[in-house]
Amino acid sequence: MLRLELHPLNPQLRLIRQAVELLRTGGVIAYPTDSCYALGCHIGDKEALERIRRIREADRHHHFTLVCRDLTEIARYAKVDTRQFRMLKACTPGPYTFIMEATRETPRRLQHEKRRTIGIRVPDHEVPRLMLAELGEPIMSSTLMLPGDDQPLNDGAEIEARLANRVDALLDGGSCGLEPTTVVDLATWPPVVLRQGRGSLAPFGL
Repeated sequence: MLRLELHPLNPQLRLIRQAVELLRTGGVIAYPTDSCYALGCHIGDKEALERIRRIREADRHHHFTLVCRDLTEIARYAKVDTRQFRMLKACTPGPYTFIMEATRETPRRLQHEKRRTIGIRVPDHEVPRLMLAELGEPIMSSTLMLPGDDQPLNDGAEIEARLANRVDALLDGGSCGLEPTTVVDLATWPPVVLRQGRGSLAPFGL
């Protein structure tokens, strides 16, 4: 595992570019976000996706998340109506994951097998923000929570020890928290909160 030590507020661009090149060539990375660490790979890489699925021991109904730069990028992969757009605008960037109906642009293997939905997220953290700008497309992602654990991994040394031979790089931006995103299902109306996490429920009137 390559360990890249990044400044959490001013990440070194050369290291960000190194991580992006790994993504483009089929790598799986662990990286910090505004909620907790996540696993990430290239949106078009089936083998890398399966590696993440094995690490998480996730079944076909697991909602993977497309980590996007902004609302424009979201609209390419998820169907967004006016009400949903207002809610997304109020909550992004931030520690939220939204379950939305996928568009035809979204690879079927990333979608929930029965519902044809996808998780969408715009994090408020400089490391993924810079990676997304360099990559020019979303990162396929999943919370870095290992089977049997009740909390996500958050310490660089522990991530390195437990995932040494299973991911290609750790972007170590220091501790970023243990609380995962708040997950809101926008594929139904009214929206349903599936998991209360770091994001406030106030924007949903709850």
